[in-house]
Amino acid sequence: MASTPNVSSSMKWEVVKKSKKPNSSARHQNVKKSGGRKALAESNMRRIFDPAPPLKPSETIYESFERMGKKNKEQVPPAPAPEQHPKKPNTGKCDKNSPRNEGDKNSQKTVKFKSLEDAMKALNLSALQQQLEKSQSLFPENPSVWVKDLASYLNYKLQAPEIDPTVSKYSYDYPYCLASKELKSMCKTLLVKSTDSQQQLFDHCIYTMLRELDKQPGEALHGYRFCIQTVMLENPKIATQNLASHLELLRSHQNNPVKCLTIMWALGQAGLTDLTEGLKVWFGIMLPVLGTKTLSSYAIGYLERLLMMHANLTKGFGVMGPKDFFPLLDFTFMPKNALSPSLQEQLRLLYPRLKVLAFGAKPESTLHTYFPSFLSRVTHNCPDDMKKELLNSLTECLTLDPQSFSVWRQLYTKHLSQSSLLLNHLLDSWNCQSGKVCRSLPETVQSFKVTNDEMSTSAASSQEVKACNDICNQLQVKMKGQGFPWSRLVLVALVFAVGFVMHDIRANGSFKASSVARVLHQSGMMSVSQQAWNKISLYSYKGYSWMETNAPYYYSEMVNKMGPILEMALEKTTLAVGYLGEKCSNQIAWVKDNAPRLIEWLNSSIPDGVVQLIEYLKELLLSIHQNHLQPAMVYVKTSLEQGWQQFVKSCKGEVSWPCVQDHLVYISMSTWTYLQNTTIAVKNWAFSMLSRL
Repeated sequence: MASTPNVSSSMKWEVVKKSKKPNSSARHQNVKKSGGRKALAESNMRRIFDPAPPLKPSETIYESFERMGKKNKEQVPPAPAPEQHPKKPNTGKCDKNSPRNEGDKNSQKTVKFKSLEDAMKALNLSALQQQLEKSQSLFPENPSVWVKDLASYLNYKLQAPEIDPTVSKYSYDYPYCLASKELKSMCKTLLVKSTDSQQQLFDHCIYTMLRELDKQPGEALHGYRFCIQTVMLENPKIATQNLASHLELLRSHQNNPVKCLTIMWALGQAGLTDLTEGLKVWFGIMLPVLGTKTLSSYAIGYLERLLMMHANLTKGFGVMGPKDFFPLLDFTFMPKNALSPSLQEQLRLLYPRLKVLAFGAKPESTLHTYFPSFLSRVTHNCPDDMKKELLNSLTECLTLDPQSFSVWRQLYTKHLSQSSLLLNHLLDSWNCQSGKVCRSLPETVQSFKVTNDEMSTSAASSQEVKACNDICNQLQVKMKGQGFPWSRLVLVALVFAVGFVMHDIRANGSFKASSVARVLHQSGMMSVSQQAWNKISLYSYKGYSWMETNAPYYYSEMVNKMGPILEMALEKTTLAVGYLGEKCSNQIAWVKDNAPRLIEWLNSSIPDGVVQLIEYLKELLLSIHQNHLQPAMVYVKTSLEQGWQQFVKSCKGEVSWPCVQDHLVYISMSTWTYLQNTTIAVKNWAFSMLSRL
């Protein structure tokens, strides 16, 4: 700092006069030829600063002059001059090696297009190919220079108005979708040659974009975005190799939402082709900042788009665990959290698919790991929607994973109030529980009762223990009195009847000599069944004979008459399809291009309509149940009671086996008469139709 006042007082750069080297005379001659002190100062500055360019003394002097606020600004060396002199030799070399420096040198000549589409169309691919070949020839063993030159060249040429950092107003693959096939192929070929440098290219694009965002105004970033998408399509795992460092980078710029969104967009491109990598990025980068107001909207929108693009959720199994799932559960159902109500509702629509991803391919072996966190969240004060979801999830854990019962028994003493809520839920929905729960629950309830008896002496938890004990008693009563087992009774009766008939036939030697045959003869059922069987056999044989005789004839006639017509129709249809395909090729291409946007719009709009439709169906079913099914059940019940009373009256007030036998004979005879008359009527109608032919 002592030298600063001296320099400021002289302001004539006379320090070169102290040099007594022999070239002072040559310098004096140059001064005479140039006719001024400026050339002399520049030549001496070049000699002074060339040996040690890292010191950059001119910048420090210039800054000190600014702080001192001198008025004689024309005597102060201009700021760009000291920076340009030390870098002149390097600039010359870089101009030969990199198009990036060529772009900086000719920045005033940069052409800015009205739109990115125009910039893509105007891109000279032959010039790009020549530049890449030149870079590869100069640096044959340094692929990182190739890919960085590619990114810099594309960003220099693709200058168009800058867009939103999240590219939310365009398709998910913008701006990659605007590139031609030749450009995509060229970039892919270069990336294949430089596989080990793809990570460097990805990081280079991100950090360069962040630096450009600091400039006012900075360059457009379309070229870097295109290179990021190209790398992600080639190798999406690059984005997830350094998630910790990228998260640290994101948090270092948390006060700058534009930079944060730029980082999130770049890493999120891994989900374009790979659901697993996209989920890793979301849970590693976007979930930690989900509570940030300026970033939450993009994070949830990206998750929705990711799950919409990959309908097959099985590819994402194994990414999410309990540590990732339960923060999402809290964000989804807890009121007054960091998310706005609209974002929370949007996340609630995605929750069922996230739950499927969390439980994975084998929930029967993983759900017991989720049970403790579900149980600890069930409290009397939690919201109703969250309580319902937690109780249903706990029931699902008990149903699918039997190990959940043992986990529950271990946690019972520390979660008495939560266990009472779960037990009460099982009691209320007992009729809807599966057989696995009904078989495993008695042992667990008995264990709880033993624990309640041991803890009943403690005054601190007497109320909770009493509540659990009462519910356990009610559950035991429910499990013991499950109703009359009609299905088992019918099965036992059927087995007994078959066994009795077989034993009767074996004891009497034949069916005709058996007691069952005699009972059937006495009741008249044997003759009726024989007549029915004979009739059925007769008409079945006649129908089969008619089909065997006439079916080939009618088939040949149909083939002779309809065959040429069908062949002509098929030929005409093929020609019509080909003609329509040629005429509507543009429309078909338009549909292919716009179908993803339509699907995206439908997926974003349909869920609300589906929810409303479900509500309407629910109301309709409730109305049908209350207004139609219940009255119908009452009517059927009343009719059965009246029919039973009539049957008792017909038996003179006492139901006996002879009375039942008479009624069975009458019913069978009436049924047989009705079937016989119906068969005759159908036969007469068939003969009349055949006679008309």
